[in-house]
Amino acid sequence: MAFLGLNWRLLLLVSGDIVTRDSFEWLFNIPEIVKASESGGRLKDDMASHKFEQKRGHVTSDVECYMKEYGVTEEEAKVALTKQVDNAWKDINKELLRINTIPRPLLFRVLNLTRVIEVLYKNEDGYTHPSGVVKGFVASVLIRPVPI
Repeated sequence: MAFLGLNWRLLLLVSGDIVTRDSFEWLFNIPEIVKASESGGRLKDDMASHKFEQKRGHVTSDVECYMKEYGVTEEEAKVALTKQVDNAWKDINKELLRINTIPRPLLFRVLNLTRVIEVLYKNEDGYTHPSGVVKGFVASVLIRPVPI
C-alpha cells in the first residue's frame, strides 16, 4: 500500500485539523483514488526506469512482464501501459468528483502526490537520477522563485 516508500496513512498524520475519524477509516479501507494513484505511479516508475533497472539486474518490471505475457515489443508494451496510466488518471478524476464525505484538502493531497509522481517519471526516472529535469524544477522553486 505504499509507493516510493510513501505510507498513505502517514499522509493523514501530517494533515492536521482536516483529519477526521471518518477520513482515517476511509483511508484504511484503501479507496479507489489511492489504488489508482498507486497503480498509475507504479507503472510510470516502471516505464521510466525499465532500461536502468535491466542494466543493474533489478527485479522484473511491468514492461518486461507485459512484453512476455502478450508477446509484444517494448514500445508496444509502453503504449499499452500508458493507456493504463491514463485510465488511472480518469479514475482519480472521477473519484475527486464523486467523493463528498472526505475533506477536499485531504483529497488534494492525494492528487498532488500523484502529480509529483507524474513529474518525476514523465520522460525519465527523475527519482533515481534527479540531476536532470528534476534538478531544474527544484532550483526554480527554491533558488529562483517567482517574486510576488
